[in-house]
Amino acid sequence: MMQTRETLPILLKAQKILLIGAGKVALQKAEVLFKNNISFRVVASEILEKMHSYCQDIRQKDFENTDIQEYFIVINATGKQSVTEQLLAYKKTDTLLLNVVDKPEYCDFYFMALTANKPLQIAVSSHGSSPTVAQYFRDACEKLIPKDIEPFMQDLASQREKGLIDKEKTLIDLEKIQSKVYLLGCGLGDPDLLTIKAYRIMQSVDVVLYDHLISEAIMEILPEKTQKVFVGKEKGFHSKAQEEINLLIEDYVQKGYSVARLKSGDPFIYGRGAEELLYLNNKGIQTEVIAGISSAISAPLMANIPLTARGISNSFSVVSAHLRGNALCLDWIKYLEDEAHTVVVLMGLSRAKEIQDHALAFGIDKDKPCAIVSHASREAQSSIVTTLEHLATHAKTAQRPAILVFGEVVNYPKLLKEIR
Repeated sequence: MMQTRETLPILLKAQKILLIGAGKVALQKAEVLFKNNISFRVVASEILEKMHSYCQDIRQKDFENTDIQEYFIVINATGKQSVTEQLLAYKKTDTLLLNVVDKPEYCDFYFMALTANKPLQIAVSSHGSSPTVAQYFRDACEKLIPKDIEPFMQDLASQREKGLIDKEKTLIDLEKIQSKVYLLGCGLGDPDLLTIKAYRIMQSVDVVLYDHLISEAIMEILPEKTQKVFVGKEKGFHSKAQEEINLLIEDYVQKGYSVARLKSGDPFIYGRGAEELLYLNNKGIQTEVIAGISSAISAPLMANIPLTARGISNSFSVVSAHLRGNALCLDWIKYLEDEAHTVVVLMGLSRAKEIQDHALAFGIDKDKPCAIVSHASREAQSSIVTTLEHLATHAKTAQRPAILVFGEVVNYPKLLKEIR
C-alpha cells in the first residue's frame, strides 16, 4: 500500500534559493525557476553551458556548508548521497527547506508540474511518487485553459482592485471564452488519414455536427460522451439549410459548448467552410479552421492516378460542377482541350450526362480519357477508367461520393506492374 504523505499546497513568495548541482537534473529545476521569474544561485563543480541561459549567479566550486548561510530554500540536484547527508546534518542546527531531487523521503517540499498559462496556473503533484504522472495530468489541464485567458484575468484583476466583483457575470464570461468552434477537415473518410490535431480535437469537444459525407469510420472514433448532431448537408439531402446550421452552432456556443463542425475533405475547398467562418467571426465567436486532406488531391492518389506526371501532365485544375441553387457549372470544359492538363471535378457524378454532352458539343475528343473514383480510402473504394464518350453510362452505376478526373494521367495505373 502506497504511503500517504501529509502535505498542504501553498504559494510561496520569492525567497532566496540555492540550487546545488548543474547537470541535466539541475537544469530541469533551473528552467522551472527561470520561467517563474525566481532568482537563485547555482553552486556546482561542473556546469553545463545551458545553465548560463537560466542563471547569472553561478559559483563553480564544490559545495560547502558556508554556501547555505544566506539561503532559506535549498535544492540538492547533485544525485550525491554525501551532499544529502551533509544537508540533513546542517538542518539539525539551522532552519531551511530542503528538496532532494527524486528522494521524496528527504524533502520538505516538492516541485509541482505547473501549467504555463499565467496569471492562471494549475499545479499538479504526485507527492514525489511519479513526476511523469504529474506532468501528464498537468498537460491535460493545460489544454482546458483557453489561450486568451491572460487578458480575461487581467480585466478581472482590474475590476477586483476597484471593488467590482460580479461572480455570476464572471461565470457567464468564462463559459463564453471556453466555447470555441472548429471547422474540422475530416479528409477522405479513413481515420488514419486525419491530422493528429483533428483527431485530438474530435476527442475533446462537447458537440460535433456532421453530414452524409462523414464516414462511419470517422464517427466511430468519437467518444460516446460527445453529442452528435446530424445536419444532413449533402446534395439532394438538405435536411438543414446553411442558415439553420449557422444558428445551431451559435446556439451551442452560447450554452458554453465547444463545437466541431465536421467537414469532408478540407473545409475551404468547396465545403462552405469560408461562409461559416465569416458568419461566426461576425458573431464574435472564436473559430479555428483545421486543415483536412481534400478528395480533389488525394482521391486520385488512392487510385494511383497522379495529377501531374512528367511527360504526361504538367498542371491541374480543381472545379465543381455543382453551384448554389443546384446550378450546373460548365465554364471549365475549355480546360479539357489541353492534353497536358488534368481536371478534377467535384460534385459532378450526377451531372455526368450534361458534362459529356456539353464537352462533346464544345469539340472535346470523344476519346478523352476520364475516370470515376468512388469512396476513396474507404473499404468500398472503386475506380472506373473510361473515355468521355462512355462517361454518362458508367456514371449510372458508380457509387457516391465520387470525383471525376479528366486527362491522360488516368491511364497511369496501366503502367504499373502487379506485385505479389
